[in-house]
Amino acid sequence: MKLCVFDFDSTLMDGETIDHLAKAVGKEKEVRHITEQAMQGKLDFFEALRERVALLKGLPYQEAANICQNLPLMPGALELIAGLKQSGHKVIIFSGGFREATRHHARILGADAEFANFLHQKEGVLTGLVGGEMMTGDAKGKLLKRLQGLLGISKKDTVAVGDGANDLSMFAHATTKIAFCAKPLLKEAADHCIDTKDLRLILELV
Repeated sequence: MKLCVFDFDSTLMDGETIDHLAKAVGKEKEVRHITEQAMQGKLDFFEALRERVALLKGLPYQEAANICQNLPLMPGALELIAGLKQSGHKVIIFSGGFREATRHHARILGADAEFANFLHQKEGVLTGLVGGEMMTGDAKGKLLKRLQGLLGISKKDTVAVGDGANDLSMFAHATTKIAFCAKPLLKEAADHCIDTKDLRLILELV
């Protein structure tokens, strides 16, 4: 059995969840700029996340939840996860984004579990605050190591797939490292690079 860990935004999902949310409050340009800088490793992930979520303050929570549940999956996502599950692999989603999106799409995809942050809301409105287990740049690597210990799965039998700088930490604990339509920083650390938006290509590598 192998453990296959996937980033969500711009990997399993075609785009960035927070960009979709920012569009609803007219802050898409500002948020997109910060996202791009963070994914290239030019900004601290924790600081960039807090700064972007602060721009969402005032958005009705239900509207945010609806946006998160109607995101476009990356081409081939359903087929990839189905293929991995048929082969007996455990499939986990790690996201520096939000559980409002990952929880819903993990069910659709058939993933075994998902770990992400959550948008804080009070009286049905986003406060601009965020919390969760994926708020720092090294969070994915730390959690992956804990999961490997819990499941009894070695680094040799771990596959990690991502696109941005905050995926580097999980690459450190995986023997098979796949950069999917990724930033240059992640490509340099990868064993395999896929530059076509078709997740089914990963089945040829696993």
